[in-house]
Amino acid sequence: MIRVVLLGAGNVATHLVNAFSIAKNIDLVQVYARKKSSLKHIQKNNISTTTNLDELKDADVYIIAIADDAIAAFSGQLKINQNTLVVHTSGSVAMKAINNNFRKGVFYPLQTFSKEKSINFKTVPLCLEADHQQDLVILEKLASAISDSVYFINSKQRESLHVAAVFVNNFTNHLYHIGKTICNEHEVPFAILQPLIQETANKILDLSPYDAQTGPAKRNDSNTITRHLEQLPNNYKEIYSLLTKSITNTYEQEL
Repeated sequence: MIRVVLLGAGNVATHLVNAFSIAKNIDLVQVYARKKSSLKHIQKNNISTTTNLDELKDADVYIIAIADDAIAAFSGQLKINQNTLVVHTSGSVAMKAINNNFRKGVFYPLQTFSKEKSINFKTVPLCLEADHQQDLVILEKLASAISDSVYFINSKQRESLHVAAVFVNNFTNHLYHIGKTICNEHEVPFAILQPLIQETANKILDLSPYDAQTGPAKRNDSNTITRHLEQLPNNYKEIYSLLTKSITNTYEQEL
């Protein structure tokens, strides 16, 4: 049985609570958050909670699941045994950012999380890193208890992976927002685009993104591109032009 204390109550922490709560051989002994109000949804699961770092219980692994820029300072406030394994869940923060002489590691779930949206954690890739082999074994057991997709990723790989994830998730979602805004402005239901969005995502399960690319930018269809630009406000026009140039440059040898 691996005893876990979870430090944080945000989106990632909430989904980890749900996953650990139903996992075999995992004992989620406590969840910490700065504010009581942040713990209300967690307390419903009858899990021990605290807002006081002096009250942290003993555990095999302490998982920091808070904002990236707060990890270093927060880890320095932990009043636990210095020989304890402390990991964070960030994709972009270095493992060494964890302060004090703790045994350090990373437990990075590569997924987009919202508290309101349930997710099957078994499908979530978990990227692991640790200073010591014995700690990597512990993290692998912990990860395998909640996910069927476990990877050993070093800091440099994880940093690159996080950048790639921003492109395929955060930027893509913002483009959905722009598409929805354009639909709303012209009184067209955004739902019309949803099958296209789904097919675009499904297509790269069988094709590489390079081979799956379609559209006026790939064809260098200047007439269509010009008409699109004429319809757009300046802020969207800039995004459209930049992406169009990138796609055209990617396929210029095929034109």
